[in-house]
Amino acid sequence: MNTQAEFVECDQQIDHLDYSKQITGHVLNCTVHQIKLPHIVDSDGNFVIDTEGKRYLDLESGVWCTALGHRNPGVNAIIHHQIDRIMHTGFSYAHPILEAAAADVLKIAGHKDGACLFLCSGSEAIEVSRQIARHLTGFKRSMTLHDSYLGSYSSTINRDTGWFLFDWRPCMTCAQASTCDSKCPLLQTIPRDIADFSFEPGSSSGFVRFPPVALIQKIVEIVRGAKGKIIANEVTTGVGRTGRWFGFQHYAIEPDLIAIGKGIGNGYPVSVASMSQRIYEELNDSGFHYSQSHQNDPLGASVVQEVIRQILQGDVIAQAAQTGAWLRSQLEGLIDNRIVLAVRGRGLMLAIDVRDAEVSEKMQDALLARGYIVGNRKGMFRLDPPLHITRQELQGFLDALREITAGV
Repeated sequence: MNTQAEFVECDQQIDHLDYSKQITGHVLNCTVHQIKLPHIVDSDGNFVIDTEGKRYLDLESGVWCTALGHRNPGVNAIIHHQIDRIMHTGFSYAHPILEAAAADVLKIAGHKDGACLFLCSGSEAIEVSRQIARHLTGFKRSMTLHDSYLGSYSSTINRDTGWFLFDWRPCMTCAQASTCDSKCPLLQTIPRDIADFSFEPGSSSGFVRFPPVALIQKIVEIVRGAKGKIIANEVTTGVGRTGRWFGFQHYAIEPDLIAIGKGIGNGYPVSVASMSQRIYEELNDSGFHYSQSHQNDPLGASVVQEVIRQILQGDVIAQAAQTGAWLRSQLEGLIDNRIVLAVRGRGLMLAIDVRDAEVSEKMQDALLARGYIVGNRKGMFRLDPPLHITRQELQGFLDALREITAGV
């Protein structure tokens, strides 16, 4: 069988693909987000490009994933290198890249002598972390803040049973929010049979809200005191997005497990569940089992290692923190209490509240026409640009936003 000839033929045809068909009835779009640009076929760093050659500055980084930009040369080179050797391994053999990548993750996570499990999505990293917590504690109930997003699995979406939801809205206006009294009636409602407190440090289902530091520290103290585990959901807030490696680092807590996704693969579908030495040792003693076809694949691990290498080598997180602070100050200057109502954020994860859903829809379309992609949450814009985006690129967006706002 001449497979080589077939590969050559396919390669010759790849530049003649038909891009004329739009996404219609044959592709399920169930994200609740309307596809505004159906003909994006190329990319270049912080930009995506359509069939007509028009460039759009991607201020969402895809789905908040391409932290180092689209078509990143280093990431692509690593993928090509690993694919040409071995991309998938079985349960009875492994590639050395796993140990090297795990060492890098554990170092940035602060999990010295811990362990990592390489997976395929942030949702899965959260799911397996919760399974570990339940396995080790024997408890069946999880806890999270009422506005957290913890993935697309049914176990996190359906919160009618097996969950304790902590409504922290009263804490937003509490006079003691900076200290948080342990005798607070809200804290007294926390059950003592919590397997895990799964904490999303700031994204709040995409609405960019940051719970008080003292509140989170008290919850961690209560849950851990009752033998529960602390899970940091860093799928969105991790990998430099908030101006630090992880969002939990703004809260001075030490999670037992960390779910890492999105930016750690820069668009490649890989995630990591990182665990402390204590959790790792408890699992080894208790016989925990979890297996799926693509866990601990060398291709994903090689991407993780390259992303971490680039961030460290380029001092990317410090740059993102500085750029984010500048961008937020510029956006705050647009607040007019007529169209732009509020701005909040941390690092390069920002939200802009506008008057209503109708206005945000019109503004989004106007921004797209000018070549700028933002997340529209029906009355709120979400910005999660690549971490190395420049002020010059952002200035063009700010000028366009100012012009559009004045014309509404």
